[in-house]
Amino acid sequence: MTGAATWAGIAAIVITATSGDILQSRAMKEIGDLGALRKSQGFFQVVRRVVASPQFMLGLLFMALAFASLLVTLSWAAVSIVGPASASLTFIANALAARVFLKEHVDHRRWLAAAFVAAGVALLAH
Repeated sequence: MTGAATWAGIAAIVITATSGDILQSRAMKEIGDLGALRKSQGFFQVVRRVVASPQFMLGLLFMALAFASLLVTLSWAAVSIVGPASASLTFIANALAARVFLKEHVDHRRWLAAAFVAAGVALLAH
């Protein structure tokens, strides 16, 4: 496959994985502390609350799409580029999405780490 197709596949992995992470994080924050919920209402209540969460289930769908995108992209390109590039770019996208969508504080060390990761991806791309 062409380089453009490989990078499109990597972009699909990053977008779907990040979407899944953000949706699942938001769902788990709404559901609350699973340990405390299990102690107060039991294991099956925890399972019911998680499975009944539309955000969690949509996040799960996005994570499945990310995995399918990974498999397709690996059929086109070497794992030595797809693995590190998708993982690194997902790290960066998660930091940005956590800041924008979840209003999480992302400190300067994480941004610096993201910059180093981005530099590493740039080295991989050439």
